[in-house]
Amino acid sequence: MVARPYWQGQIRLALVSIPVEIYSATRSGPTVAFRQIHEPSGKPVHYAKVVEGVGPVDPDDIIKGYEYQKGNYVLLDDEEVEAVKLESKKTLILTQFVDHDEIDPIYFEKPYYVVPSDDLAEEAFIVLREALKQTRKIGIGQLALRGREYIVSLKPCGSGLVLETLRYAEELHRAASYFQGIDKSKPDGDLLELATDLIQKKSGSFDASDYTNRYVDALKELIARKMKNKGAKIEADDEPTRPTGENVVDLMAALKKSLGDEPTENSAPKTSSKKAKAPAASPKTAADKNAKPAKRATTRKSA
Repeated sequence: MVARPYWQGQIRLALVSIPVEIYSATRSGPTVAFRQIHEPSGKPVHYAKVVEGVGPVDPDDIIKGYEYQKGNYVLLDDEEVEAVKLESKKTLILTQFVDHDEIDPIYFEKPYYVVPSDDLAEEAFIVLREALKQTRKIGIGQLALRGREYIVSLKPCGSGLVLETLRYAEELHRAASYFQGIDKSKPDGDLLELATDLIQKKSGSFDASDYTNRYVDALKELIARKMKNKGAKIEADDEPTRPTGENVVDLMAALKKSLGDEPTENSAPKTSSKKAKAPAASPKTAADKNAKPAKRATTRKSA
């Protein structure tokens, strides 16, 4: 089935207008859907739209209402809401351009693919795409989607563009209120060197297909076991307790063991962490090859 555009309109850069269509770049991942069940009868629970003193009502009789006083509402139907005049409902005006790393990743919300709406729009579309690539900039504007106006960003993606909705500043909690109790002092130099070595050792190119939803797999396995046991209760497997202040292992020892530097009874200790990582510092090693893609992945997130 051919995908339907999520939005159709135009991107405007000064006096240039480019007709485009946008499509959702994401889809729902694997999940296990549960119903609420009335345990004594084993039957599903249903929900009905009800009005106090009236009872169940027809969905066609439901409209929007804004409560301006307790129990008093301004009533609005869909046509009245749709008639609100807002240029960003049909036009994305690029009002600013910023560097790729200037926007904190926490502001980004949801991505959409942007394509030219027809052959006539393609030339201007390609010019905009290439200009963004050469300047390494991200376009910023505002766009109304499904009853809400968003801040959006626009950046190149392959032969097309990606639009991402951004959160407004008032939608985010202030980080300082959560981080204020964390020590701001620098860590021990040897510990920091071991930690950076470990990061380099595990660096590589990001590929989302390398990851699976293990929680969904575990739920499916649980359901299969429950069916096999004819509904009998499945006892939870024992889980290791979370380390606390009294039983956390020595940080230096843990980092060395993670790097494979911890000496054993049958092996001689390594002379130094620098010698251990010397091969990785030679030209064209795997670490060098992977370093650049890893940086690009970070840039995409912070774009």
